[in-house]
Amino acid sequence: MHDRVLWRRRELAAFLGAAAAGPALAQFRVEVTGVGLTQLPIAVAPFRGEAEAPQKIAAIINADLERSGQFRPVDAAAGAGLDETSRPDLAPWRQKSADSLAVGSVTRLADGRYDVRFRLWDVVRTQSLAADGFVVQAADLRLAAHRIADMIYEKLTGDKGVFSTRMAYVTKAGPRYNLWVADADGENAQSALASNEPIISPAWSATGRQLAYVSFESRKPVVYVHEISSGQRRLIANFRGSNSAPAWSPDGRTLAVTLTRDGGSQLYTISSAGGEPRRLTQSSGIDTEPLYSADGRSIFFVSDRGGQPQIYRMGASGGDAQRVTFTGSYNISPALSPDGRWLAYISRISGAFKLQVMELASGNVQSVTDTTADESPSFAPNGKLIMYATRQGGSEALMTTTLDGKIKTRLPGRGGDIREPDWGPFQR
Repeated sequence: MHDRVLWRRRELAAFLGAAAAGPALAQFRVEVTGVGLTQLPIAVAPFRGEAEAPQKIAAIINADLERSGQFRPVDAAAGAGLDETSRPDLAPWRQKSADSLAVGSVTRLADGRYDVRFRLWDVVRTQSLAADGFVVQAADLRLAAHRIADMIYEKLTGDKGVFSTRMAYVTKAGPRYNLWVADADGENAQSALASNEPIISPAWSATGRQLAYVSFESRKPVVYVHEISSGQRRLIANFRGSNSAPAWSPDGRTLAVTLTRDGGSQLYTISSAGGEPRRLTQSSGIDTEPLYSADGRSIFFVSDRGGQPQIYRMGASGGDAQRVTFTGSYNISPALSPDGRWLAYISRISGAFKLQVMELASGNVQSVTDTTADESPSFAPNGKLIMYATRQGGSEALMTTTLDGKIKTRLPGRGGDIREPDWGPFQR
């Protein structure tokens, strides 16, 4: 159990009920710190009609773009009268050093829905770059804003935006644990599961339609798969001993899990529909925290087979494992970028738990945080940001960081304990 404490502190804390109390549904405010080397200056003017709408579309778009670390907002209050229908005078925006200008409108329709439209201007070249619109229910106005931010981000950077994706995380409020599904900015949180027993290790399927997680409702760790749209769930692993650390294969047909059914903690695969597991590892140590590579050919995992917990890689069907981490004596919680270039993980350094980023091809490692209790790294589906949990200012905090650590965003819960974040995929 001592080794279990060392690398799965969250599981042990949850099993003992040792999570801090706080309100379950946390609303977030964005705090961006740091400056990147090449940020694109953009002005997002207030959308015409948004003052009468339930959501301030321009503010959401602006916050999304700033949070990405790729953009520097330019004061756009002077653009309050602009919309997507006419060509604006771009000279004042050049004087403000804006490279781009986004304008738009929000119109309430007779049936109660909202027509949201936008246009993106290249201020330097004085040409329209993109225009689009959505007709949505009031409840989907935030999603419309996120989608516009996605289009702006992709048009100006060439990379796909992630603002309309979702995340999952766990909170504890008094005796109640909640598994939440929220927008990528932490807002619009919906409870997927509430329980008086701990919930840990949420993991998204590649389609974003299902979450696997570990529940202690039967007084021991058991793995479930949960359908997000219907709320239905199915029991996947409830074998003798502990069932934990689920990880999806890219095709969604298989889960890698950690089981103690045959003794120590070892890795197995099991059908995502349930059934008999197949053992992958046969080590004398503890093998846990499996993670599939994006192509499904490899599994990364944590093992103390060499004496201390390190990250290893093996074929998806098992076999010989190669050690991946060599910097430091204690490395856990692997996360892979979607392109397979970067490995994020947690390293214990002088008693502190710190987020590290390794370039797999070169083996170069960079520490990207100044906090000391980092947990649960998870890459954005475009690979440009990492989400993680940490402790900052005496409270649990949800953070995102650029891969170089230069720009961070804090999304703090209001007095709550936020753990186990997992960034969902692009919606299919």
